[in-house]
Amino acid sequence: MPTGSPDSVSYTIGEQTGNRLSLSDSLQYLKGVGPSFAQALAKLGLNSVGDLLRHYPRRWEDRTSFARARDVRPGESVTVCGRVVAVTTKYPKGPRLAITEALLDDHGDAIRLIWFNQPYLEKSLKLLISNGKSIVAYGQVRQSGWSIEIQSPEWEELGQDGDLLSANRIVPIYPATEGVGQARLRRLIDRALRDYSHLLVEALPRNLVESHRLLGAAEAIRGIHFPASQEELEQARRRLIFEEFFMLQLLLALRRRTTKETTSSIRFDFDQARLQSELDRLLPFPLTSAQQRAIREIAKDLESGRTMNRLLQGDVGSGKTVVALAAALIAVANGCQVALMAPTEILAQQHAIVLRRILEPLGLAVELATGSLKVKEKAAVRERLALGQSHIAVGTHALIQEGVDFAKLGLVIIDEQHRFGVLQRQALAKKGTRPHVLVMTATPIPRTLTLTLYGDLDVSILDEMPPGRKPILTHWKKAEKRDQVYSAARRLLAEGRQVYIVCSLIEESEKLQAKNATQMSEHIAADVFPEFRVGLMHGQMRSDEKDAIMARFKAREIDVLVSTTVIEVGIDVPNASVIIIEDADRFGLAQLHQLRGRVGRGEHASFCILMADPKSEEGRARLQVLTETCDGFKVAEEDLRLRGPGDFYGTRQSGLPELAIADILRDINVLIETREAAFALVEQDPLLQRSEHTRLRLVIEQMKSGYELVNVG
Repeated sequence: MPTGSPDSVSYTIGEQTGNRLSLSDSLQYLKGVGPSFAQALAKLGLNSVGDLLRHYPRRWEDRTSFARARDVRPGESVTVCGRVVAVTTKYPKGPRLAITEALLDDHGDAIRLIWFNQPYLEKSLKLLISNGKSIVAYGQVRQSGWSIEIQSPEWEELGQDGDLLSANRIVPIYPATEGVGQARLRRLIDRALRDYSHLLVEALPRNLVESHRLLGAAEAIRGIHFPASQEELEQARRRLIFEEFFMLQLLLALRRRTTKETTSSIRFDFDQARLQSELDRLLPFPLTSAQQRAIREIAKDLESGRTMNRLLQGDVGSGKTVVALAAALIAVANGCQVALMAPTEILAQQHAIVLRRILEPLGLAVELATGSLKVKEKAAVRERLALGQSHIAVGTHALIQEGVDFAKLGLVIIDEQHRFGVLQRQALAKKGTRPHVLVMTATPIPRTLTLTLYGDLDVSILDEMPPGRKPILTHWKKAEKRDQVYSAARRLLAEGRQVYIVCSLIEESEKLQAKNATQMSEHIAADVFPEFRVGLMHGQMRSDEKDAIMARFKAREIDVLVSTTVIEVGIDVPNASVIIIEDADRFGLAQLHQLRGRVGRGEHASFCILMADPKSEEGRARLQVLTETCDGFKVAEEDLRLRGPGDFYGTRQSGLPELAIADILRDINVLIETREAAFALVEQDPLLQRSEHTRLRLVIEQMKSGYELVNVG
């Protein structure tokens, strides 16, 4: 049976044998462990033998030949070996700062090893001196005056007889914790491999292993821990990365097939020529090829007879609303109603205005259903929807309240899907008999995350901007240039343009953020732009107050809007052509790109000014990316690279599984390879009923309980 917790599922299944050993055996009873060491191992999530064998190294050191102290160069990361000949601890700033310094003798050449605030190391190192023991140290070389040093090196004792697992070989370096040393961990894993490796059973079908030239399961586990060569290490890594991605993609492929085959929905008839003609007549501009492609993909879903579950993603201004309009026209032409849900009232109002202007000349009724409607208005809207007199309902969460019923709901469109919970989406979908679902996002998602996080959904991408859309000129300015920035903004204000000013990000407290915005607006109104009308908006305001401010800004009753990030998703203000973002280095790349998208929506040249004095290299890198491109997908890829997949758009909360050895950025080619293999296998054996897929089925059953992947339905 599979072993381990759902979060660390064993893809290589262990089987019970006659000697009664099992990969689920507790580490406490493994020779050399005992209760206290077992507790220390548990801090690393290591409870069973199976957990231990899946505790992969975080890196490897080639100790077949150590670097010599006389040959190392500043900036290099090296592994050195030698005897400690002296050790001291100094306190240059009192007890708050301890600096422990050891002198390592490497065949007559010396290198200094320095640790900060670890004075307890002095005792251990002095013991090594008295016992004549050598150590191995790893870290980055620095030049300090005339000497060479390594600060905060990783190190371990090397026995006089030479530890066969820690020297003269490629040595694994593991994630560790206090009380769990590298040498002891290696000995424990080596013992587990000797006693239990015969229990590692191949979960992948033989033809898959052979066709993709993969190592066998047991061979890969041994090779990842104690490779005999660099080539064996690479082959072991590739096998385990392939296996991890393959199991994830297989789960996605099975879910996608199940959804498509078991959820029937209304089958819509579709006339491509008629729809194109209708859109040409309604819209004052031609569709981009990306919009046409997305409409074809959606239309194919709608006429399939199976419930559509599609994600439409595109950058700010790429024309998602027009694609949603085309989907709505298909639904209405088939006698069905459409519900469009937006995250805010003002965004719902904007959608309603646009749709009414386009559709009411066709005799199609568009309702606006929001929480701020008066009691009589709400009752009238509900009656018209229930009787089928209204074709399209646009609203907020008010659309999913009890008492809102549709005569025949056939299509649900959800704008900015990441702002709605799964339960809210399900509640709206339940208003009809399995209506088709289209969710839209203006937050571009890198391809790597789309293949994992949204791997079981159909995805349409708008990767092309409508003609005539002007790029937003983005400049990074330091605080010393603030007066110049304000002067340039004043000239544009004098020409009749409008300006956003976004306050510094204060994550600790929304109240502090609101206070900061209030003080900023007072300063801007009194000292910077006293001749212009300055407005204020922040997260502590009620929804109706924020909506009123945005309405006044759009109506040009406010010239300068000082705001927190609440404008990140907002209505179009075509006359706003400048956005100034304070302390821009405090924001994430994705958020900065969304904020930048508030301008550039009209005929005028638009500017985004990033005010920042970043202290870190990463902060400077983020700002540089924004000045170089307006392409949201490039920005998203760079954001993913800089921040890592775990924190990207809060994917830890969004269902992205923790990967033990694979990396969705570094291993993208293997990810694509496994996706093709997994989907092909499901095509051939949709229920994994063939005998060669028995073990695969066992693994997938366990994964189902362990991973809650994103589902828009």
